[in-house]
Amino acid sequence: MTEPEDEQSGPDQGGPEQSGEEQFEGAAGGGAAKPAPAEVEQPEDAEPETEEPEAGEPEGAQAEPEAVPEAEVPAEPEPPRSDPEPEAEEPEAGSVDVAAVMGAVLDEAAAAQQAEAGDEDEALPSDRPDLTDDAVLHAALESLLLVVDSPAEDELLASTLEQPVKRIREAMQTLSARYTESGSGIDLRRVGDGWRMHTRDAYAPYVEKLLLDGQRAKLTRAALETLAVIAYRQPVTRSRVAAVRGVNVDGVIRTLVTRGLIEETGNDPDTGGILYRTTELFLERLGLSSLQDLPPIAPLLPEVDAIDDVG
Repeated sequence: MTEPEDEQSGPDQGGPEQSGEEQFEGAAGGGAAKPAPAEVEQPEDAEPETEEPEAGEPEGAQAEPEAVPEAEVPAEPEPPRSDPEPEAEEPEAGSVDVAAVMGAVLDEAAAAQQAEAGDEDEALPSDRPDLTDDAVLHAALESLLLVVDSPAEDELLASTLEQPVKRIREAMQTLSARYTESGSGIDLRRVGDGWRMHTRDAYAPYVEKLLLDGQRAKLTRAALETLAVIAYRQPVTRSRVAAVRGVNVDGVIRTLVTRGLIEETGNDPDTGGILYRTTELFLERLGLSSLQDLPPIAPLLPEVDAIDDVG
């Protein structure tokens, strides 16, 4: 029984043998098909290009040349990019710079104005009188003396006219002598350390009539006595003056202050009372240059030394 099974198995094996032949035929056919794809695989010729990268771990090198031109391209714009970066840094440090720039602009504007003023000043000398001429210098001094409110010192006049002090002093003395010799109504006097124009005493009545409307403003005897005490013992308090005169001097003091003959000059350190002294107008009205020109004894002043004994 086993033998027939072997026979059956034989043809079964033969069956596959035939299928094997068919497979051989298929293989033969496949072999013919294989050369065709082998020819198609000829694009393997491009594989040498891939072989170059194989030899090419230099593929990196090929990437590098590709990166090199790319690096070269940004390398050129980099310098201009670096240029704006410092420009951006300038404004960053520039909150202070802005103020400095504004200050510089203002300074330039001020300098421009000064330059313009300088140009104008440079243009003036041609129009200015020639002060090297004595007659012109005298005229310039007269114009200054007419506008001053207080005696003008030689140094002030010299700096204004840009002349030596010695020349100004000599010119003022010459002017004063000329006014006196010509009988001018102007009397140029030296008061203290400066010079000032006054009206000649002979014409004082007319000046008073014009200014006071015919009323002569003379000081009373009480005012003269009070003024004398202050002149000889200045600075002095009101209480000490009242002690010397033996009467209240409040009203007289107010009158003298109003006339501009005396003025306040601080407080007494012992009593705290207001101290009074004479003014430049006092010297001018008396025709004096300084208090040292006062006579040694005033006719209206009693015992001057008694003031020191008054508490």
